[in-house]
Amino acid sequence: MSAHPDNPLRVGILIARRLATRILPAMKQSVVVRGKIRLKDFDPGFCNGREKEPTCEKTLALCQRVGELQELLHASEEHSLLLIFQGMDTSGKDGAIKNVLQCVNPPGVETANFKAPSADELAHDFLWRVHKVVPRLGHIGVFNRSHYEDVLVVRVLGLQPEKVWRPRYEQINAFEKMLTENKTVILKLFLHISKEEQAERLRARLKDPHKNWKFEHGDLEMRKKWDAFQEAYEEAINQCSTRHAPWHIIPANRKWYRDYVIAKLVVEALEKLNLKWPKPKEDLSKIRFR
Repeated sequence: MSAHPDNPLRVGILIARRLATRILPAMKQSVVVRGKIRLKDFDPGFCNGREKEPTCEKTLALCQRVGELQELLHASEEHSLLLIFQGMDTSGKDGAIKNVLQCVNPPGVETANFKAPSADELAHDFLWRVHKVVPRLGHIGVFNRSHYEDVLVVRVLGLQPEKVWRPRYEQINAFEKMLTENKTVILKLFLHISKEEQAERLRARLKDPHKNWKFEHGDLEMRKKWDAFQEAYEEAINQCSTRHAPWHIIPANRKWYRDYVIAKLVVEALEKLNLKWPKPKEDLSKIRFR
């Protein structure tokens, strides 16, 4: 093949290579998932060149804005916001929830933690226990783990055969579409950490007496299935990142950057609603104090 610049095939190859050098790094920085992804293309330690101190200041300002918008959301009662947190053990779900929602009014937040289902829950379809705790209009809902456990843990641990869990992707998409069509905004957040970072956090739990209670031997058994969980998460994200409820991959090795990204997403989602203060139910112009 000629290397002459007038050779159209050669020029095409050179352009493709240049584009690849621009696109591939961007893949590692992306947050919202559009199209098929591979988790290994996303850097859990990515922080966009930011420094910790100024980023934490911006995060605090964003959290204060979340508090302001949550009050408006609560007053208007026109929409609800559902935050779905998923991630491997130690990915920081509890910490992110606590930090990002530090300025909200607690009565305006509804939380749900999804552990192993009870006998009553197992007697119903897998979405039954989830639908019951979807936030009311005017509220922020927080799912610490969610209905996605039924295509993650159930799959990896073999709790159900593939013929049972595989159709759930489509059922989840239909469920989430129904919620969004009924004024629930959904933010799905996958907290992406590296296997090395998880090891450090597990060691920290062992060293700190105040964190010993968090450690369970089962954590190590689950860690052995790291690759299987990554594969399950990857397929869940690919199957269920839709226009109405896309997944967001959050680089979570750096907790301070994780919180910044999530707080920014929450502010953007609430501001996009263009909420207005409701008009008073009564005529206030004639009210006089004596």
